Amino acid sequence: MQFDWSTLGRKAPTTLVRARNFAHHAAQWVGKAARANLEAVPDDSHASFEWDAAHGALFSQPLPAAGADVRVGLRVGGLALVIMRSGVVLDTFELAGRRDSLIGVWLDSALRALGLKPASDIAALPYSMSAHSVVRGGAYSCSGEAEAFDELARWYGAAADLLGEVRTSLVDVQPGPVYCWPHHFDIATLVRIDHGDAGTAQSIGMGFSPGDVHYPQPYAYVTPWPHFKPEDMDFLPPPGHWHTQGFVGAVVTGEEILMMEDRRSGLLEFMSAAFNIGRIRLTAGKV
Repeated sequence: MQFDWSTLGRKAPTTLVRARNFAHHAAQWVGKAARANLEAVPDDSHASFEWDAAHGALFSQPLPAAGADVRVGLRVGGLALVIMRSGVVLDTFELAGRRDSLIGVWLDSALRALGLKPASDIAALPYSMSAHSVVRGGAYSCSGEAEAFDELARWYGAAADLLGEVRTSLVDVQPGPVYCWPHHFDIATLVRIDHGDAGTAQSIGMGFSPGDVHYPQPYAYVTPWPHFKPEDMDFLPPPGHWHTQGFVGAVVTGEEILMMEDRRSGLLEFMSAAFNIGRIRLTAGKV
């Protein structure tokens, strides 16, 4: 079912930073469960998440448990870990007021009961996370943030809806799956433009970030690879702009999305235009 874009904006995009940081750290438990039970692949997609609109959650890839389809997920609205088997929720663990030490005990016990390896087997992640109170033993203190978590969940729902439409509209190329990545917490699809290896192939990433060091709010992006030189950039449909600090890509912020008369079709137009600019320039060697 298509996401209702009119529901976005009940909470201002710039007020989601605290909820997003808590959710980002909580999501690492989902990634750890996958890393402990799935064979690693070079692009790290074994630890990626997929958005489940029915449950409002980011779920792991299927974990091998006696032939069953077991997934660990993070329900973003309300902030809770979820264990699901064959599409049925087995257990839910609310994170508010809990510390990572207790969360690990609960999750490890649930995984062992299903014949899986405990998430705590993964002592370290292959990337660094930003400093946060929960890393220092603090609790997930989500008081007063209920609306922010709900709004963050709506942004993920909107992103998954739009990226699903983007994938079906690109008929002459093969977009990758829509994954949420545990490191940056963005949800995206990658479109290969040529057939080189993973390190050298031309590609265009199309996705949404819930906010980061570049923008303290959700934003949509289109990022060609190799990056363009940050000069002589092509025109983008307003309110899109080229971001050139830290990464080079076409960006529309959450505040700008909420100002669009038709948010879904306006973003589709922006992403299509940015993708076509990237594709033309990459194939012409103008990077």
